[in-house]
Amino acid sequence: MAEPRERTFIMVKPDGVQRGLVGQIMERFEKKGFKLVGLKFVWPSEELLQKHYSDLASRPFFPGLVKYMSSGPVVPMVWEGLNVVKTGRQMLGATNPADSLPGTIRGDLCIEVGRNIIHGSDSVDSANKEINLWFTEKELVGWTPAAEKWVYE
Repeated sequence: MAEPRERTFIMVKPDGVQRGLVGQIMERFEKKGFKLVGLKFVWPSEELLQKHYSDLASRPFFPGLVKYMSSGPVVPMVWEGLNVVKTGRQMLGATNPADSLPGTIRGDLCIEVGRNIIHGSDSVDSANKEINLWFTEKELVGWTPAAEKWVYE
């Protein structure tokens, strides 16, 4: 693959974990051809979530968001591939599931914005920040899938 690869941060939120949707969500990224390079199952602290959502700290819903996101385990992941940030956001659908098209993760699997099951980085810079917040370099695995030559020219 001649084009540079990028990485994105995707996190299944507590509602997605509780509903048993982690496997379905991972399957969509795998079927698309993206490569999983990092995965955890964690119960995040409020402190970590305050750092993660620091850009929303001035919003009135921020305290409720942090409380909700720390209410159960989450599954943070790092996916790699060509245009994975932009494509990943398209796969997620709109933040409000009511605005998400059928075929997107949110369009198919959820109903309310407060329980929209998944987070995805909105830019390469955000992805790098989020990846560094949730993962150490040793936790990210560089590898080449056997099918890579069938995904990329």
